[in-house]
Amino acid sequence: MLPFRLLAPPLPVALAAATLALSGCATTPYTGPVEVTRFVAPSASELGRGTIAITFAEEIANQTARNAFADAVRAELTKAGYTVVAEGEPADQTAAIRSTRKPVLAAPMQRQGPVNVGVGGAIGGGGGNFGTGVGLGVGINLGGGREGPAADTALELRISRTGGETLWEGRAQITTGVKSPYAQVTTAARTLAAGLFRDFPGGNGETVTISVKKLQGTK
Repeated sequence: MLPFRLLAPPLPVALAAATLALSGCATTPYTGPVEVTRFVAPSASELGRGTIAITFAEEIANQTARNAFADAVRAELTKAGYTVVAEGEPADQTAAIRSTRKPVLAAPMQRQGPVNVGVGGAIGGGGGNFGTGVGLGVGINLGGGREGPAADTALELRISRTGGETLWEGRAQITTGVKSPYAQVTTAARTLAAGLFRDFPGGNGETVTISVKKLQGTK
């Protein structure tokens, strides 16, 4: 089993850029890089093989958002070598999805604390699920119409043996302004999934930052 882990809050170039953007007058929609953290179990040889079923750790009431994340993850699982079965059908492994979106606070010291990623625990450090309706619709409407950083959107995924051990888990996050094309749920889902599966399965405990330009072919 993977041990319980604590991920430090992302403090990369995106945060520094966010502070600069908020202190000035942005002329273009803000889009930060995709930040990805992954953990891989010792039994990683089972990854990318056999059948896998997509599930949701928390139900998403917004059907458009639910379909967008399911489709994005399904495409990446297929590229990784899996045979993705229809939801509800038996499979060798399961891929549990959780998606969140939360507003970016003006002051960096007010940003949310550490993110917990662990087997049997919640992946994610709060914010809202796309199904709750708390600022989490198909687009972003968090007020002001400013073109600086406005929201963090995250995709979290856990791959496990069906009814058993967790084999892999990861989290991809992007910070965008309200007018960024990556703020739209379909584009965000595809971009986050592509970042999460880049060089899959990745290194155990690694955190990487990927420019959206390197993932543009997935939009």
